[in-house]
Amino acid sequence: MDLVAEGVGHRYGDLDVLDGIDLEVRTGEIVALIGPSGCGKSTLLGILGGMLRPSAGRVLQRGTAPASSLNALTYVFQDFALLPWRDVRGNVALALEHHGLGRAEVDRRVAEALGRLGLSDFARAYPKQLSGGMRQRVGIARALVVEPAALLMDEPLSALDAQTRELLMEDLVALWSDTRFTSVYVTHNLAEAVRLAHRVVVLSRRPGRIREIVEIPLPIAARGEAAAVVDLKRLHDRLWALIRDEAKDAERELAAHG
Repeated sequence: MDLVAEGVGHRYGDLDVLDGIDLEVRTGEIVALIGPSGCGKSTLLGILGGMLRPSAGRVLQRGTAPASSLNALTYVFQDFALLPWRDVRGNVALALEHHGLGRAEVDRRVAEALGRLGLSDFARAYPKQLSGGMRQRVGIARALVVEPAALLMDEPLSALDAQTRELLMEDLVALWSDTRFTSVYVTHNLAEAVRLAHRVVVLSRRPGRIREIVEIPLPIAARGEAAAVVDLKRLHDRLWALIRDEAKDAERELAAHG
């Protein structure tokens, strides 16, 4: 299922946040959204996911979700939002509780989601017993258990340390290679964008407009190899050159109003 934004704009009161966004996210691709702080990345994600109604334009869902999909669109946030009184299995199964599934189907879906994220041996562990990286894996498994047509990810790795972030990126690469999921991925981290995305959408300062869409031509599975380091660094530097000056201006503006 493709997601298509046509002329999307948004404002909060007198504040223009987005303007004239035309974007197509194709089935089976990961599109990263980057840009200066306050440029509307998370707002655009919310509009694409149906959590916000745009002030202008529209979002279309082209095609149909797979028959096995219980939620066409599912979010993964920076905050793991796990229930501390539920074990890993219970947190993942939570997403299925209002779909009227039989016990066997719930067990199948949960076991499959845990297996994909390397969590099978932790099914009876509680969140307080897990590292930050493991807790975020639980959050991703909970999103996947409904077999969404598109995964909407808002800074999912930003609360993790650098080593854990690298491990989670490897997990996401392996997961995409296995399932070819569709995703819109909001991040401030340019290394994440060039490692995970097929295309990177660079937004301007507020009101956010699409400044450029940068294709990442390297196969996702090959980006962790030593041979890819130079190419990834070049792409990283190109993205930074696109947003550097506006990022500085946005930071000064936030500080002045802080």
